[in-house]
Amino acid sequence: MLEGKVALVTGASRGIGREIALTLASYGADVIVNYNGSEDKANAVVKEIEAMGRRAVPVQCSVADYEACGRMITDMLELFGHIDVLVNNAGITKDNLMIKMTEEDFDAVIDTNLKGTFNTIKHMYRAFIKQRSGRIINLSSVSGVLGNPGQSNYAASKAGVIGLTKSMAKELASRNITVNAVAPGYIDTDMTQSMSETAREAVIAQIPLKRAGQPKDIAEMVAFLASDKAGYITGQVISVDGGMAI
Repeated sequence: MLEGKVALVTGASRGIGREIALTLASYGADVIVNYNGSEDKANAVVKEIEAMGRRAVPVQCSVADYEACGRMITDMLELFGHIDVLVNNAGITKDNLMIKMTEEDFDAVIDTNLKGTFNTIKHMYRAFIKQRSGRIINLSSVSGVLGNPGQSNYAASKAGVIGLTKSMAKELASRNITVNAVAPGYIDTDMTQSMSETAREAVIAQIPLKRAGQPKDIAEMVAFLASDKAGYITGQVISVDGGMAI
């Protein structure tokens, strides 16, 4: 489904990003495994991809750093010759009620989750235009669709990703470049598993399917959007959330 394609996945060393990288590779893509701090985990993902017979490289870069994103993409384009799929998955949370939230915590989440998405798209823009093809998949969140108490910074960043997605879809459509967003709901990851059992039960009670999702649920949707099968889909926000945003 993705044979001959090269995918750049940000935040690919763990959680949903790791599963996306492995799933894209399982469908035939070579994968650039971006990470910020988890070098050992990124190297482990690379080894798993190589065991599938695909090419993979780890590359350290904070997506919040505009210049570093530029260097990463320039280097990877030189190494691989082309990048066909950009998955903007890297993200952080610094949850708190607004009354307790610091300016630094607000800025950090916006800089990584929203500005980071801008940074990678900006630096990939000319290459995609030159190729006259490309797939951009941005990770939003059910919080960006519905809002969430204690997550004003995170929800704002993920709502911003939706606006950016729709704008880029209109801007790039004439060049055969699609831009879509995936909005995960409550997904079993290290982050969510650290919640108390009471908090987990309260969240799951709000989900019509009455269960948490798995990283694979998100990864399979990303792989579909990255493929030729999704060539007539652009500017969409696809919720993979068990029905939370109905």
